[in-house]
Amino acid sequence: MKTYNVAVLGATGAVGREMLAILEERDFPVAELRLLASSRSAGSSIDFKGMPVLVQEASESAFAGMDIVLGAAENDIAKKFAPAIKAAGAVFVDNSSAFRMNPEVPLVIPEINPEDAKLHQGIIANPNCTTIVTLVAVNALSKLSPIKAMVASSYQAVSGAGVAGPRELAAQVEAISKGHAPEVSAFQYQIAYNLIPQIGGFGENGYTSEEMKMQNEGRKILHLPEMLVTCTCVRVPVVRSHSVSVSVITERPLSVEEAQAAIAAAPGCRLVDDPANKRYPMPLDTSGQDIVFVGRIRRDLTNPNGLALWCCGDQVRKGAATNAVQIAELLVAR
Repeated sequence: MKTYNVAVLGATGAVGREMLAILEERDFPVAELRLLASSRSAGSSIDFKGMPVLVQEASESAFAGMDIVLGAAENDIAKKFAPAIKAAGAVFVDNSSAFRMNPEVPLVIPEINPEDAKLHQGIIANPNCTTIVTLVAVNALSKLSPIKAMVASSYQAVSGAGVAGPRELAAQVEAISKGHAPEVSAFQYQIAYNLIPQIGGFGENGYTSEEMKMQNEGRKILHLPEMLVTCTCVRVPVVRSHSVSVSVITERPLSVEEAQAAIAAAPGCRLVDDPANKRYPMPLDTSGQDIVFVGRIRRDLTNPNGLALWCCGDQVRKGAATNAVQIAELLVAR
């Protein structure tokens, strides 16, 4: 089997470490693994397949000899090193939002538009985590009849904000249990026993940057440039796995049974839709794995061409790390 030199940019962060776990779990054909991070982390090590791998400081020269670079760093870091990665002849599979809406950069969910990966010019973008979870859930409906519009509300876990999110939630719960005032730093307000209806900054239209990603990225991935999306993104006191309530409006009416059969057969999906026996997707059930659970499929009572559903998926794995590794698998499969 041919093997490949792989670098992980931002290897010490939550998504970077998850990428390493997924590479090992899926037995990706790695020849050399190069772990890159800031100068603060350089010199430490992370185990991969039972062996410690030294973390190096990211620099323009650090990508020499690499075939694939998995990006798990912030936008500014991705933009800074993208030219050096391309110059080294590697393909940059980037998890940041830096290149997602660049018309020359494919935005790929392997279960939906794997063919777009072939169009890359050295960079392939990984979509937003909530976009991935939602589109994997509704893609089967889009194949039955093109989606004209979606109305979605996301319930996003604190781990979506990085390692500081779960730590802050746990610390606040402990402080409150002892009668102390909770400290707030990772989020705008206390997240323990609370919901925060803001993820990202507000635009002139009143929507946050996170909310607009569902429409902008969804159009590009599904190849539906006229699709309309109204989205509300909410941070909730759940540790892991994002949940989304979505009403999908298609060109022709779809029956509940038709939708259930299509979703049950769709790659990356599991139909969990038995309300009579209290079976429906929940974050606890979807954490630590890569399948998007879909259920509560029912008619939208406001639109004859609409269906409502509920889905959950692990945003650190399928919403970030696993999707990136799956894109890398598309590259080596060629």
